[in-house]
Amino acid sequence: MKLDVFIRNNVKVAGLLLFLAGVVALMGIITAEIYYPSGYSTRDNEISDLGATRPPDSVVTQPSATIFNTTMMTTGLMILAAVGFVHMRHRDYLASVPLALFGMGVLGVGIFPGNVTPWHSLFAMTTFVFGGIGAVTSSRIVRGPLRYVFIAFGVIGLFCLFFSDALIPHLGDGGTERWVAYPILFWLTGLGGYILGAERPEIAG
Repeated sequence: MKLDVFIRNNVKVAGLLLFLAGVVALMGIITAEIYYPSGYSTRDNEISDLGATRPPDSVVTQPSATIFNTTMMTTGLMILAAVGFVHMRHRDYLASVPLALFGMGVLGVGIFPGNVTPWHSLFAMTTFVFGGIGAVTSSRIVRGPLRYVFIAFGVIGLFCLFFSDALIPHLGDGGTERWVAYPILFWLTGLGGYILGAERPEIAG
């Protein structure tokens, strides 16, 4: 009984961490964009260009690189810190494993900027794939209409990822990547808010 109470109380912390992770990621990206030199385009520049552009002529611009990389590492750690309590509460591997892999991907993006190949590409793909999958499978632990919103976010992200070649001529590299990434961040914030609202702290008897 006391263990169940412990899990319920700490899953509220997990919800808060997930909610804040989405906010931190989005605001960190925006702040890094603000400090990037003129010429940066959300249509043409990938999000990871904020940390470092790809080889062979990699460019690292400060303070944008530090802001972006620190944001990604912080976000990844927050997700990984939360996922254990989410799993203990729901015992659903299909929901928790993609969330954990998503967190690992985000952490890796921060540790290995765009000029560190092939690791950056590997972790970026892990982030996008398992972020989209995680949004879809999180519907297993969510009730009500919001579960369908999360599925839609995941499907949008995965669709834009796997059909990026068709979208890039219209949205640009940066715009297409943002259509992959931002629905995932909206899902992450929404999932954290849902957990905060759904779970009621208990007092051990």
